[in-house]
Amino acid sequence: MRKEYDFSKSVRNPYAKHFKKQVTLRLGTDVIAYFKDLADETGIPYQSLINLYLRDCVQTKKKLKWAS
Repeated sequence: MRKEYDFSKSVRNPYAKHFKKQVTLRLGTDVIAYFKDLADETGIPYQSLINLYLRDCVQTKKKLKWAS
């Protein structure tokens, strides 16, 4: 690796703002605790785990099972 890099001619990725969007969610304390415990086990930040879980739900088109 070099000691210094020249970024004076670098260009921002124009698509970067489309990768993730910040939102505010109100999650149950039990849900947060679950993902924080899982984060400790896996070494992955709990916010990333929540994102991975939700992405899996989207990709598998998972539906909620509501008790009637």
